[in-house]
Amino acid sequence: MYLGVDYYPEHWDINMMDEDMQRMTAMGANIIRIGEFAWHLMEKEEGSYDFSFFDHVIEKAKGYGLKVMFGTPTATFPAWLAKKHPSILSKDEYGHTRAFGGRRQYCYNSKVYREYSTKIVRQLVNHYKDEEAIVAWQIDNEFGHEGSDQCYCDQCHHGFQRFLEAKYQDIDQLNEVYGTIFWGQTYNGFDEIPMPQPTITTHNPTLRLDWARFRSFSINDYGKLQIDLVRSLKGTDQEITHNFYGGFFEKAYDQNIMSEHLDFVSYDNYPVWGGLKEPLKPGHIAMTHDYVRGLKNRNYWIVEELMGAQGHNVIGYLPRPNQAKMWAYQAMAHGCENMLFFRWRGMTRGAEQFCLGIIDQDNEDGRKYQEVKSFMKDVVNHGTVIKSEIQSDIAVLYDYDNIWSWYNQQQSSTFNFTDELVRLYMPFYTLNTCIDVISIRKDFSKYKVILVPVMQMIDEDLSLRLETFVQNGGTIIFSFRSGIKDRNNNIYFGQVFPCKIRQMAGIRVKEGESLQLDQMVEIVGEGRYDGNKGNCMVWRDLIIPETAKVLYRYNDQFYKENACITENQYGRGSVYYVGGGVNEEVLEEIAKEIVQARGIPWIDSPKGLEVYKRDLNGVEWLFINNHTDREVMYEGMEIEAYGSKIVRGQTM
Repeated sequence: MYLGVDYYPEHWDINMMDEDMQRMTAMGANIIRIGEFAWHLMEKEEGSYDFSFFDHVIEKAKGYGLKVMFGTPTATFPAWLAKKHPSILSKDEYGHTRAFGGRRQYCYNSKVYREYSTKIVRQLVNHYKDEEAIVAWQIDNEFGHEGSDQCYCDQCHHGFQRFLEAKYQDIDQLNEVYGTIFWGQTYNGFDEIPMPQPTITTHNPTLRLDWARFRSFSINDYGKLQIDLVRSLKGTDQEITHNFYGGFFEKAYDQNIMSEHLDFVSYDNYPVWGGLKEPLKPGHIAMTHDYVRGLKNRNYWIVEELMGAQGHNVIGYLPRPNQAKMWAYQAMAHGCENMLFFRWRGMTRGAEQFCLGIIDQDNEDGRKYQEVKSFMKDVVNHGTVIKSEIQSDIAVLYDYDNIWSWYNQQQSSTFNFTDELVRLYMPFYTLNTCIDVISIRKDFSKYKVILVPVMQMIDEDLSLRLETFVQNGGTIIFSFRSGIKDRNNNIYFGQVFPCKIRQMAGIRVKEGESLQLDQMVEIVGEGRYDGNKGNCMVWRDLIIPETAKVLYRYNDQFYKENACITENQYGRGSVYYVGGGVNEEVLEEIAKEIVQARGIPWIDSPKGLEVYKRDLNGVEWLFINNHTDREVMYEGMEIEAYGSKIVRGQTM
C-alpha cells in the first residue's frame, strides 16, 4: 500500500529536504508526489532542459525508502512560452484572453501548445524511464478544472466547425437536426456556425450540446496525446494516471473516456473548499468516491487528500479534530487503496498561501501531523481488505450528454443535476448499501437495482437495455422528466411522456410544472403508505397511472388525481417513477422496502454513522465512520466524534 504526501521541495530551502523526508517516513509515508508545476525549473530557457534538481530530490527520496509519483508539468507553462507564443492562451466566453499568471490557462486545441507539451514530456520521461523509484506518471493536473474546460479562441472556433463537419458531413443534415428553421438560423456552410458565446436570449440547444461534446473531445484528445507519448517512453514498471477532481458533473468533460487509457484513476478529495461554511454532506462525499471507482470499475488512488483548511482567496470551513482523518477512512471504505495527503507543508508565498497542509508555516509537528501519522500506522495493517474488490447490487446511472442537456436548459431555477443524483443515491447510502455510480455506456445487467435520476435523454438503445434489465427481474427507479428528449437534444414528437419507457413505467405524463425557490407541494401516501405525507420540490410531473400502482399523490386543489410516485410490475421486475424532487424521508422508506425485497445486504446504524461492509475470503469487515460531532455507540463500540474504525465482523 502506498501512503504519502504531495511534496514541492522546490518551494523551500534545499537543505530542508533531509529533515522533511525524515519526518515523512516517521509519519508512515512511503511515497511522494512531485514535479507537476515545475516546467520552468526543468526548462528555464527554450530547449535547455535541466532535471538536476529532481535528480537530487529522487536520490534523497530513495535514501529514505520513498517511492515517487512524477507529474508532467504542462498545467503551468513558463512565462517565456506565453511571451513567445501568446496564441497558446485560452479565451473566455467574451473573447478576452486569459493572461499568464494562473494555471491551466492554455488552449487544448493549440497546435503550438501541443508541440511544446510533447517536447517537455518527451525529455522528462526519457530522462527518468529507467528510474525504479518512479512508480507512476501523473498526466498534467486536474484537466478541465476551474473553468479550463471552456475556451472560445479562434483555434477552438475552427476546431468546433471541423468537429461538426466530421459529425454531420452535410450542412443540410445539421440544419435538419438542429431545427435551424426556427429563428431563421439556417446555415449555408459549416464556416457560418458560431460558438455559443453570449447573445440575445439563448443559442440553439443542440448546438450547445454539441459544443459541450466538442469541449470534452478537446480535453480527452489532448490528454491522450500525453498518455500515448508517456506510454511509448516509460519504464516497464511505471504506470500512468491522472488526478480527477470534484464537481465533475458541472464540467464539459466526460472523464470516462480518458479513464479508458489510464492504468489507474486518481482523485483529489476535497470535502470542503474556500467559501464553504460547512463540508459537503457525507452522502455526497461518498457518491464522489463511488463515481471515481466506477470510472474503471475498480479501486483507485487519492493523490490529494485534504488535511488543512483550504482556499485561494476565501478560506473555507476548518475540519474539526479527526474530521479530515475520518474523510480519509471514508475514502478507503469506498475503494481508495493508495493515498497521498495534500500537502506536506503549506506554502507561505504564491496563490495557495491559504491552502493549508499537514505542516503549517510554523514547521512544527502539530495536530494534523499526528492525525495523518495515526491514520497511516493503522490502515497499513488492513491493506488486504482495503485492496479488496467492492461488490455492489445497486448502481446509479448517469450520461454526460443528458447532464449537459440539463445545464443548457435547466427548466427550473432550483434544478441542479448533482443534487438530483444525490437525491436518489442518499436513501440507499443511508442504509449502508454498496453502490456503484457508472455511465450508461457500461454494462448494468449484473445489478439488482438501478437508479436513473432525471434521465430526460433516452434513446431506443438505452430503452431496450433498460427494458431487458427489468424484464429479467431488475428494479429500476426513474425520477422526473425521464424520456422527454432524443440523443440530438430534441423533444420527441408524436409520443407521450415518458417516451421510450412509458410501457415499463406504466404511466403517462401529459403535463408538468416547474417549482421555484421556496416552492413545494404536499404529497400523500396511498395503499401501504396510507397516512404518510411528504413534499415535492424543483419539479413535478403530473402522472396519470395506466398499469402502475399509485404510492403517493399530490395533495392540492387541482391535481389530487395525479400521482407523484408510482410502482409498476413489468416482466419479472418492477419500475418506480418519482415525479419530482421528493423529500428524503419518503424515499428512504421506499428504498428500505426495495433492498429487503431484493435481498440486498444493508446495515441499520444511527444517523450520521456510516458502516460500510467488505467481504474478504469469507470474513466480513466493517469500515465505521462517525460523521457527527458527538460520540455514537454502535454494537457495543464507542465511536468518538468524527471517529473511525476498521473492525472484523462475522465469518460468512
